[in-house]
Amino acid sequence: MTSSEILLGIGLIVGLAVGCQLVASLLRLPAILLLLPAGFVAGALTDDVNPEKLLGATFSPLVSLAVAVILYDAGLGLNLRRLTGHTRRTVVRLIWLGALVTWVAAALLAIPIVGMSRGAAVMLGAILVVSGPTVVGPLLNYVRPTERLQRVLVWEGSLIDPIGGILGAFVFHGVLAGAQHGLGSQLGKFSGSIAVGVAGGAVGAGLLWLLLRHLTLDEVLATTVQLAAVVLVAALCDAFRDDTGLIAAVVMGMALANLPGLDIPARRPFFETMVSLIIGVLFISISATVTPQSLRHVALPTLGLVAALVLVVRPVVALLSTARTDVPFHERWFIGWMAPRGIVAAATASTFSVSLVQAGIGGAQKILPATFVVIVATVMVYGLTALPVARWLDVRRSARSRPLLVGGDPWVIELGRALRSAGLDVLMWAGLDRERRSIKDAGLDLAPGQLLAAATGARAELEGITDVLLLTDEDDFNALAYMTLKETVEGPVHRLAPPTRSHGVVAPYIGSESLFGEGLNRPELAHRYEEGGRIVTHQVEGAIPAGHEVLFLVKPDGQLTAATETTTLSPDDGDIAILLTPPGEPSR
Repeated sequence: MTSSEILLGIGLIVGLAVGCQLVASLLRLPAILLLLPAGFVAGALTDDVNPEKLLGATFSPLVSLAVAVILYDAGLGLNLRRLTGHTRRTVVRLIWLGALVTWVAAALLAIPIVGMSRGAAVMLGAILVVSGPTVVGPLLNYVRPTERLQRVLVWEGSLIDPIGGILGAFVFHGVLAGAQHGLGSQLGKFSGSIAVGVAGGAVGAGLLWLLLRHLTLDEVLATTVQLAAVVLVAALCDAFRDDTGLIAAVVMGMALANLPGLDIPARRPFFETMVSLIIGVLFISISATVTPQSLRHVALPTLGLVAALVLVVRPVVALLSTARTDVPFHERWFIGWMAPRGIVAAATASTFSVSLVQAGIGGAQKILPATFVVIVATVMVYGLTALPVARWLDVRRSARSRPLLVGGDPWVIELGRALRSAGLDVLMWAGLDRERRSIKDAGLDLAPGQLLAAATGARAELEGITDVLLLTDEDDFNALAYMTLKETVEGPVHRLAPPTRSHGVVAPYIGSESLFGEGLNRPELAHRYEEGGRIVTHQVEGAIPAGHEVLFLVKPDGQLTAATETTTLSPDDGDIAILLTPPGEPSR
């Protein structure tokens, strides 16, 4: 191909990847639902997006390195200290028991249904173990299941990707060694591959630990250092022994997530942006290599495999994993109806299938197209049915707003009680022990002490929160918390206005819209409360009492609306208004 054709092909791949992700975001769909069909159709219509023709022999190594970056990022989510409480037993069982049952069942079914040899079927079963947060997350955001379900499924998706990647790499080396050598050589080579991957990951993690802990690096440079280290270690391991780089990448991520004395920034915009772009490009590229001819004799049998995985294997895994727990049965059934496959399955299939075909493993040429069909079918099945199933099982969260109030001053606690009396499920957080005791004494729900620190990660700590109100007496804290939480919480994040536009170090320069009307800033509100003003609820039937400030409105459907500098609330009959009374006004 000419250089202009190569440039055109690369541009089309990147454009399709980002375009599909953009459209999926607007439609609130998993991006994979558009990426795979777009890549397949583009690959069938033109050779310009066929990466094997664009890149030749370099395509497979580049895929391997790209998967290493994805698995390293997934490994960073394996901070086991965060997995606490009632979710631990269920999530741990879903990981080890679910992976084992899915692997064995998929391998046994693939032999007669898809027509694979034992080695290829075992490899396919290991590949289909993974799910992934990039697929599960958008579905859960759309369905909005209960808090327990959200936490369990997000943790499962976050943990199963790197663990499935390790399993896939191990099985690959075992299958390849078994086909080429006797039992003794097979065990030796298998153990050697594991040792190379673990050793490489340990060395890489140690190097990153030294650099990130002892050097003062800004966010961009720290991200660049991590990316370079992952690519370098994975490439060196692969050069020494084929496909050990994936093991090394996962080990690096897991080690850094759990090493003491090292704080990997939970917010890594540059790294997350790169991983998102890599995922999109990989989906388009890999699906473009799947030809209609390769699906001709694989698609229908694989749909039978999908039916068994969806209707039998996953429900059994869910029931076994939740046995003898306090998870209600309707939630157990929903866990059994949520196991879409994602990018790691596609990428590992693309990475390993070529080597297995070259090694003469029977049916290995079916691994990639079969994985493609499983991914598309599971995403479509769960994507189209998850919402009606959640409604039928009655496992969706309430549509009513659930605000988080940050602060522990007396007027903030009174505001929390007023919102709760208006029918909202209120959650509060405060940093000082005396404030936390006051919140508990008022009978309000108190968030865990590490909530705001944990909220900076893309995990499940803030599931169910629809609004955040930053109401502490520290203006700079409110401003910095606003900058952090606005990227984590889907709903609005509001903060109090500082006393003046020149007050504080950070607060005046954030530029966010502040709560309440003009002049009703933090010290003014606290002063009015000290002078006898109170925060009360008022069922709107006509006009608002004279002299009262409308702080919030709670609509009949439970939706909360806040008054801001630029938003003047207009109460309607039937609304519940949260009012600030004039000083000396009797409370009602």
